[in-house]
Amino acid sequence: MPVPMPSLELLRELSDGLVLAALMDEPHLTRAEIASRAGISKPTVSESVKRLVEAGVVVDTGERTTGRGRAGSYYALADEVGQALVVSIAPEGIVTELVDPYGAVIATASAAVARPAQPTRVAASLVENVRRVQAGTGAPTRLAVVSAADPVDRRTGQLVRLPDAPFLLGELSPVTELTPLVDGPITVDNDVNWAARAERDTAAPGSMDDFVYLYLGEGLGCAVVADGEVRRGQNGLAGEIAHVVTTGPDGRACPFTEVFARLGLRHEGSTAIDVAALIALVTGNTARSRRVRTALGQAVAGVFTAAVALADPGAIIVGGPWGTHPAVLHSIETEAAGLSRQPTLRAATVTEAAPLAGARAEATAQLRHAITHYRKTTTGSMS
Repeated sequence: MPVPMPSLELLRELSDGLVLAALMDEPHLTRAEIASRAGISKPTVSESVKRLVEAGVVVDTGERTTGRGRAGSYYALADEVGQALVVSIAPEGIVTELVDPYGAVIATASAAVARPAQPTRVAASLVENVRRVQAGTGAPTRLAVVSAADPVDRRTGQLVRLPDAPFLLGELSPVTELTPLVDGPITVDNDVNWAARAERDTAAPGSMDDFVYLYLGEGLGCAVVADGEVRRGQNGLAGEIAHVVTTGPDGRACPFTEVFARLGLRHEGSTAIDVAALIALVTGNTARSRRVRTALGQAVAGVFTAAVALADPGAIIVGGPWGTHPAVLHSIETEAAGLSRQPTLRAATVTEAAPLAGARAEATAQLRHAITHYRKTTTGSMS
């Protein structure tokens, strides 16, 4: 039976995708350079470039090659291909960025979040921040990726309010707020999941396909990565570890979040952990400091045990402002030393705004995919 040949339209789409991929790896290229990088013939590149210019996706920059021989034109992505919006909503504040197809941040804005966080105020601040970064760019915002310091309903993108959560934004819907400001899809996920993706993406391909990421800061979070993908659960609540039962300071079982109340390490009137007080204690040499180090090690090791039993990870990565402290890591290692199953335990390598880094990488990847899979409308513009 003869094998069906690909259609002319399919071949053109493949060629266009290769040309666009080359221009997203190198901002300015001649047709000859595109042909060399894409591995297709110069005539095929010329036809593809012509189509993409007509579609408004690629432009002739006006620059020309110099030297002997016929001058070649340099081509680049058109501004009209657009940008991606990246948003972080956290107790520390709101950060918004616009990124281009090369992953470069071209505009950024930030705003503080008052305590306690009020959804209506946060929503207004979010919209204002986005408008600030969009002002004067002229290019469309094709999509948005949002990191939020709350659980996220995977079906709606709505933030979910859980008991004892220190950063309460359960009534906030980033999708609803951002839809009027963004032309395309809006992806929302929990900040710890984005931090875990950032950790995965900085490792060698395939080396971080199965791990658990524990976030230890003002709040407590966990991301489970299996077969290279973050597992979010049916409702997007996988990894909510605050109420995992572990060992309390008195040696009796208690929910993980309750450990910090019993140690006097919560902010007054809140379930948020007092990070500054905690770090001051674990770095001290008093009897109380030693008790706190032991109690934290035992409590986190209990969560460690539950994660190993349920997820069978190859590694446990610990992130967050106090989770990566050497004294805390040493206590966890000491208390977990007797476990029969011992995955690698180490501190996170991405420590600077890890959730934002993970969300930015996803936004860039989505934007590049959208550009590569452009289609021409009747007016010849990208959609």
